[in-house]
Amino acid sequence: MSSSHIPIFETKRLIVRTATEADADMFYALWTNPDVMRNVGFPNGLRITLSEIQRNIAKQSEAEFGKYLVVALKTTDQAIGECKLAYPDQKGIAEPDIKLLPAFWGYKYGVEVWHALVCYQFTHTDCDIVQTTPNVRNIASIKMQESLGGVCFGEEVYHFPAEMHDYTTPVHHYIYQVYRADWEQNYRT
Repeated sequence: MSSSHIPIFETKRLIVRTATEADADMFYALWTNPDVMRNVGFPNGLRITLSEIQRNIAKQSEAEFGKYLVVALKTTDQAIGECKLAYPDQKGIAEPDIKLLPAFWGYKYGVEVWHALVCYQFTHTDCDIVQTTPNVRNIASIKMQESLGGVCFGEEVYHFPAEMHDYTTPVHHYIYQVYRADWEQNYRT
């Protein structure tokens, strides 16, 4: 692994590390991929350029909660996606995220990272709840939430601002939460 890659956490098969400018191509491939981004309201992918991503990586924050994070295979350091850590809001709710390249769907990498991500949120912040909002059509994401005891307590439709309507679609999603008390009782090791 490159000395500029700072590991944040590891799982059995994966490592989550800070991104470097060399990872910009993977972020571009991920964020402009309609198969990935339609679940979050961008049916043609995110409107972003490679140079914008490179600039954003170059000026990222020092804290792991503000950095671009790469999900990579532990054996080869091949980048397969990204994840985001989140500071809790005033209600104690943290909303982390994961996106994987389609070539790596179906291998349970998402579940593996999600378990470690929730653990990291509960052990490195004072959040009471880890929340996520999977698209109602994203069955894999819904199963991932439920794999760690996530409870669905509602659903909503997110509408983008009017100036974004020409390249976005409303996102019909569930609201899943993992509660600290449940995690501590059932999953803390």
